[in-house]
Amino acid sequence: MTRFRTFVLAVLLATGLALTATAGAQQAVPAKAAAPAKAAAKPALSLAPELEPKAVELLRAMSARLAAAQSMSFTALVTYEHPSRIGPALAYSTVSEVTMQRPDKLRVVTVGDAPASEFTYDGKTMTAFAPAENLVAVAPAPPTIEAMLKLAFDSAAIYFPFADVMAVDPYKTIANDLTVAFVIGQSKVIGGVTTDVVGLASDTMFVQLWIGADDRLPRKMSAVFRGDPLRLRHQLEMSNWKLDPAIAAEAFASMKAADAKSVPFAAPQPPANAPMKRAPARAKTPATAASKPQ
Repeated sequence: MTRFRTFVLAVLLATGLALTATAGAQQAVPAKAAAPAKAAAKPALSLAPELEPKAVELLRAMSARLAAAQSMSFTALVTYEHPSRIGPALAYSTVSEVTMQRPDKLRVVTVGDAPASEFTYDGKTMTAFAPAENLVAVAPAPPTIEAMLKLAFDSAAIYFPFADVMAVDPYKTIANDLTVAFVIGQSKVIGGVTTDVVGLASDTMFVQLWIGADDRLPRKMSAVFRGDPLRLRHQLEMSNWKLDPAIAAEAFASMKAADAKSVPFAAPQPPANAPMKRAPARAKTPATAASKPQ
């Protein structure tokens, strides 16, 4: 679950690129909270390994189905909670239409509780486009999706919560540091199909995963981080799956972005001379002009 560890960051900054022009339109980046002067160190939670064979089998079957697909498309609904000033957490959501072709093509079009955006990757460059603001950021990219996603995160704080399903080996990515895996049961209400429900845990988090009983495709993930005192939930629902569809080459380029104003491909920065305010977290997508795993 290595990538899942960045799920909170993906939610708070999520899948976003700061298009650093139009600074006046940007929201301030929340300041880092100062650590208490003498905070007592909390011992890490240690769990005895308990990997139920059936749960591992389900994870491996899901991974094999995803890894075998040379192309795929799906809809990703991300819902995440954020504290409110009155107490109860508020929920924010984004919807992304995802199209991927191995080893070097990706398109993510995002709408929802954040400005609409488009992120495209053609094996040579990655492009983030904000249609409403008509801004675009372009940067050179390595020749594989996984390497590109790492560079996008390192250089511009871009992260897609659904990145794991596009990995070359999803099982290795998800199960890397598991200490507990068990079968919860079955559900018939997620995505209109019967799903096998699996519980996954590590020293840092707990994930509940719904896997299609017949097609072995991931349908929903719900994560809670042990280090989060508020136990906020972060959910990812995937639907409209298509494996190995024929995809035209032009699908991985944005024609509208060609006429947009170019701005730097960089991590979010606060606007100049602006007070540091704490804005409500939301899923900021790769081309969010207002400010961003992911």
